[in-house]
Amino acid sequence: MKKRYLEVGKIVGTHGVKGMTRVQVWADSPDFLKEFKYLYTNETGSDKLTVLKVQPHGNISLVAFKGVDTIEHAESFRNTVLYIDRQDVKLPEGRYFITDLIGITVYDADTNAVLGEICDVSQTGANDVWHIKKDGREYLIPAISDVLVSVDIDGEKAIIRPLKGIFDDED
Repeated sequence: MKKRYLEVGKIVGTHGVKGMTRVQVWADSPDFLKEFKYLYTNETGSDKLTVLKVQPHGNISLVAFKGVDTIEHAESFRNTVLYIDRQDVKLPEGRYFITDLIGITVYDADTNAVLGEICDVSQTGANDVWHIKKDGREYLIPAISDVLVSVDIDGEKAIIRPLKGIFDDED
């Protein structure tokens, strides 16, 4: 079952004296937080912060929240993990939340053989890399168009055409 509230970053400090926070964003870009009116401080969505301003600043975002207007108040949120409501996001075709990929069964497009299960995803900059585990071994698969055939998050199934030599012992 998909989680409704997803981790999107963590408040790692303050900026200035008027309550601005420094947020380490766990997304493709610090700009991602600009899409949201609310961020949540727990995975149930019961504690909500209203976003007033998001300003990308290098590899983090500076975020101002309604009612947080002193450095002391902002400091009280240090190390708080922030969540978004999945329903507030419209991902482009071919983009997925990492949390939704974990646990998906991966099949070979040509043989329909089970290649394993996605256990992790690394973000390398150029492309994501899927970690696929089977029989105690872990295989690294580049998540690129030459390899990915289809991904069905709801059906918990991904079909790939692996590069030669990854799943066999060829040279």
